[in-house]
Amino acid sequence: MAQVTMYSTQVCPFCLMAEKFLQKKGVNNLQKILIDQDPIQRENMMTRTGRRTVPQIYIDEFHVGGYDDLVALDHAGRLDFLLA
Repeated sequence: MAQVTMYSTQVCPFCLMAEKFLQKKGVNNLQKILIDQDPIQRENMMTRTGRRTVPQIYIDEFHVGGYDDLVALDHAGRLDFLLA
C-alpha cells in the first residue's frame, strides 16, 4: 500500500472526514502532521503545497489536495489505483 501523509490540525472537521474516508479505503498507515502544534511544519506544508488550508493530503509523492479533492479523485476512479 502507498504511503499516505496528511497535514492536519486537531480541530479541523475536514481533516477528520478525510481520515475516516481513507480508513474506509483501507489506509491504516496514515502519517498525520499536525501543523497547529509545530509552526515549522506549517511553513513546510505551505512551501510544499503552495496552500494554507488543511487537510493537505499526499499519496506517496502525489499531491491530492484537500478533502473535496480526495473524494473527487475517488469518484473519478483514480484513488484506488493510487493507494495500491
